[in-house]
Amino acid sequence: MKGRVCLAYSGGLDTSCILRWLLDEGYEVVCFLADVGQEEDWDAVRAKAKKIGASKMIIQDLRREFVEQLCFRAIQCNAQYEGRYLLGTSLARPVIARAQIRVAQEEGCDYVSHGATGKGNDGIRFELAFLAINPKIQIIAPWRIPEFCSRFQGRSQLLDYAAATGIPVTSTKAKPYSMDDNIAHCSYEAGALEDPSIPPPDYMWTRTVDPRVAPDEPVDIAILFEQGLPVKLRVGDKEYTDSLELFITLNSIGKAAGIGRIDIVENRFIGLKSRGCYDAPAATILRLAHLDAESLVMDGRVRSLRDQFVTHHWTELLYCGLYFSPEREFIENSLIFSQRRVNAEVRLRCYKGSVSVLSRSSETEKLYDPEEASMDSLVDFSPIDTTGFININAIRLKKYGMQKAEEGQNLSKS
Repeated sequence: MKGRVCLAYSGGLDTSCILRWLLDEGYEVVCFLADVGQEEDWDAVRAKAKKIGASKMIIQDLRREFVEQLCFRAIQCNAQYEGRYLLGTSLARPVIARAQIRVAQEEGCDYVSHGATGKGNDGIRFELAFLAINPKIQIIAPWRIPEFCSRFQGRSQLLDYAAATGIPVTSTKAKPYSMDDNIAHCSYEAGALEDPSIPPPDYMWTRTVDPRVAPDEPVDIAILFEQGLPVKLRVGDKEYTDSLELFITLNSIGKAAGIGRIDIVENRFIGLKSRGCYDAPAATILRLAHLDAESLVMDGRVRSLRDQFVTHHWTELLYCGLYFSPEREFIENSLIFSQRRVNAEVRLRCYKGSVSVLSRSSETEKLYDPEEASMDSLVDFSPIDTTGFININAIRLKKYGMQKAEEGQNLSKS
């Protein structure tokens, strides 16, 4: 035997073929699967790994860790890659990689392996995490091994190999979608989706119903934030305070209303553009609610700095697989500080593909003063003072205007 490998195994086409290939190459394989909220038949996955030849199949429930440590932090940050993508896949990778290294150490594995391709982001994310957690770990990345790549140039060859070796698969050559499902979202890519001019098929989406067939009655909810974290969800006369239950409930509400679909062309870290489709109900609802909570209780200058620096860089770092980096830790400390006073309740309406804010309130934070903001009141504010404010801010603009005027005169004389 060449050694023991801990393979990140999903039970899908790619990792099933990789499992068989590793065995053919003379490795003993321990399969590891992280439960991060994907809809999966766990018994079927166990049986499939055993049938192919894995010596062990380890499944760990990481949903709570995923939601509390990554998903909720992304909500605090208002993370959104390139203004659209809510990082569902990116957020799961640090949790999965950390657990996989832990399992590899417990099982005495010499190597860790994954099924990420050389063209995507995930290989970078996984391996940067692996090496940051255990700098001495050895990595087998089949899609970057010449012998593997020359044999399996795409999903068609994998399907042929699966058929030849008796590996049961659900993918077909007519519908070769690559899907990554977790509690934060489901992503879809490859196959016909690689043509960005063709709309995604209606039947493709799994975490949202078609907004056109969503119920005609809206669902009103309320979300309470403490220090930027969602701590309570109210739906009618029911309340949810457990973090995992809260997130799952929002996913259910958002799914029924068709909330959270996007279809984008994004710039991968590796430099390629790719077309991806995502549906993320709970994250979409929570992000909007958090933004509105901040609008009420967060200092404007703090929010501006957070948006320009913390939000942008934290999002980029997570997307690019740099969660286990000193700069992420540095930025996250600033993020947590910025959320100290984000304590507010936001009421929202979920209806046919959209979520809208109905109201926001806070019992403890008083940055907003209705009397002070009213156009019908002069309490604690004199409009006369605005004259001086304008004059002071106009000093440099007037000088700049004089410069421009002189430049214009000189140009006309020449």
